[in-house]
Amino acid sequence: MTTSSPARRAESGARPRTADAGTLFNRLCATCLTLFALIWLVPFVWALVTSLRPDGSITQHPTSLFAGGWSLHAYRYAWDNYPIGSWYLNSLVISGLSVVLTVVLCSMAAFALAYLRFRGRTAAMALVTAGLMLPSEALVLPQFIEYRSLHLLGTYWALVLPSAVAPVSVFVFHAFFRGIPRPLIEAARIDGASWWRVYATVAMPICRPAVATVGILTFITSWNAFLWPLLVLNQTKSQTVPVGLASLVSPSNIQYAEVMASSVLGFLPLVAVFLVFQRQIVQGVATTGIR
Repeated sequence: MTTSSPARRAESGARPRTADAGTLFNRLCATCLTLFALIWLVPFVWALVTSLRPDGSITQHPTSLFAGGWSLHAYRYAWDNYPIGSWYLNSLVISGLSVVLTVVLCSMAAFALAYLRFRGRTAAMALVTAGLMLPSEALVLPQFIEYRSLHLLGTYWALVLPSAVAPVSVFVFHAFFRGIPRPLIEAARIDGASWWRVYATVAMPICRPAVATVGILTFITSWNAFLWPLLVLNQTKSQTVPVGLASLVSPSNIQYAEVMASSVLGFLPLVAVFLVFQRQIVQGVATTGIR
């Protein structure tokens, strides 16, 4: 009969403890994630339930979820009496144009900062970094004066152009471009490819996670924007979803069910976009952090 050595006994005794610690950590993380998800879902569930209740029942029993019964009257009323369809179309067009311009312009700027050598490259990178430090509210007045002088107030371009040059998007693309192996770029250059061809056929196909991440986050940010669209768009039918929903709230007579129904209609597209592209978002953010 052979006897095990002390080293093997110590190794066999350490493995179960390590496995138990890993399992306990995974369970703790899953528990915390579940709690945070439930806390995050409470406002959405409350808005959905409130939108299905009558206004009188909400006023008399605000904390009761089942008093007065449920119906879709608030949704029919909100859709028939407010231009929600126009608000949807405006937000969709503005968000779509913002995504296209942000991906194209920010990826080109990041590619130039990552690979090209030109005079003023350091100063350009410093300007992009400075753009991260400025709050968006500080740029409202200069932008308003600028777009008023260009006669763009009240148009889609007044909302699309400011969001097309996002410093965060430049940094995301820059991180991905710097993660591409340098010999791959040099091989393409040796084969006679121009910088434009390297950008379009080599760098961008590799950076699909960055494109998905920047596109989705830009869409969500543009859809949820409130202050700048409120100042720029002055007609009711040209407003976006957040601005239009804010105009429904009246201090004298608040129709809770209609307001909540409009809010539910407003955030449903964002939930759908996130559920469809959540894998691309997680992959893009994780890859950016690793690189």
